[in-house]
Amino acid sequence: MKKITMLLAIIALGAILFAGCEKENDKGTINLSITDAPTDSDDIVGVYIKVVDVQYHLGGANFESFTNFEGPQVYNLLDLTRGESAMVGALELDAGHYTQIRFVLEAPERGMGAPTTPGCYIEFSDGTTETLFVPSGSQSGFKGVGAFDVPANGSVDITADFDVRKSVLRTGHNVERYVLKPTIRLIVDNEAGKIVGSVINIPEGSEIVVYAYEDGSYTESEALEPALESPRFPNAVSSDMVCDQNSYHIAFLAPGIYDLAVVANVDGEFSQVLGVVEDVVVESKSTTTQSIDVDTL
Repeated sequence: MKKITMLLAIIALGAILFAGCEKENDKGTINLSITDAPTDSDDIVGVYIKVVDVQYHLGGANFESFTNFEGPQVYNLLDLTRGESAMVGALELDAGHYTQIRFVLEAPERGMGAPTTPGCYIEFSDGTTETLFVPSGSQSGFKGVGAFDVPANGSVDITADFDVRKSVLRTGHNVERYVLKPTIRLIVDNEAGKIVGSVINIPEGSEIVVYAYEDGSYTESEALEPALESPRFPNAVSSDMVCDQNSYHIAFLAPGIYDLAVVANVDGEFSQVLGVVEDVVVESKSTTTQSIDVDTL
C-alpha cells in the first residue's frame, strides 16, 4: 500500500513539474523596433515622440502591458527612415497569434494648453518647435496593426512603421495646432522586402516623392485635396522622397505586388502626379530595384 501511495505521489509530482515546464515554454519574445516613412515637408526636421507604455492585444477591447518594457523612451522618427530603425525592446508574452500592438504616448489632448515640456513635438528647420496634440480620447494609445505569430520558447522580429507623413497633421482655424494621429503598421522583419531605385529626367524645380500602393489600389482620387485632418495619398502603404543622387528607398514592405505613384512637389507643396509604375514585385528578405524615367511615365 505504501509503495502504491508513493508511486501515485511521484506521478502527481511529475505531472505538476511537466505542467510547469509546459507553461514556461508557452512564453515567447518579440524583438520590437520602430521605423518611419519620411514626411514630405522640407520644413520639418524632427518629429519626437515619447513612448510610456507598450501593450499587446488580448482580444476585443482588451490590452495588456508588456511587463518588461523599459520606458519611457524618446525617438526622433525622422532619424528612422529609409530602412533605419530603433529597438524598443525584447518583450515577453504568451506564444500565439497576434494582430495588434498598442503604443501609449505622452502627449496632451487637443483643447488642452500646450505643456512647457511636451513629450511629443515637432521641430522646424529654423529651430522652433510645436507641441503635438492627440485627438480627444486617444490617451489610451495608438494601435499598430499587422498579423504575427510568437513561437513558444522562441522569438520573432517585428517593426512598427509610424509613417509620419500620415500621422502629423496641421489643423486649427484661429489657433494653429499640430495633431498626432499615428497610422502604424506592423511588419514581420524576415518576411519584409524593399524597393530601391533612381529617378531620372526630373522636372526642374520639382521635388519627387514615390508612393507605394498595394497592386490595383491606387486611384486618381488619392491626389485630390484631402479632407480636414487627413493626408493626401491616404492609402499609400509607404513612401520616400527622392534625394541622395536622385535615389529613393522604400523599406519594410510585405511580400506582394505594388504600384508606384510618382509625384512632383514644388516648394514643399503638391503639384502633380507624374505617372504610375505598375506591377513591381517585392519578395521576402529581398531588394527590388526599380528605376524610374519621368519622361516615359
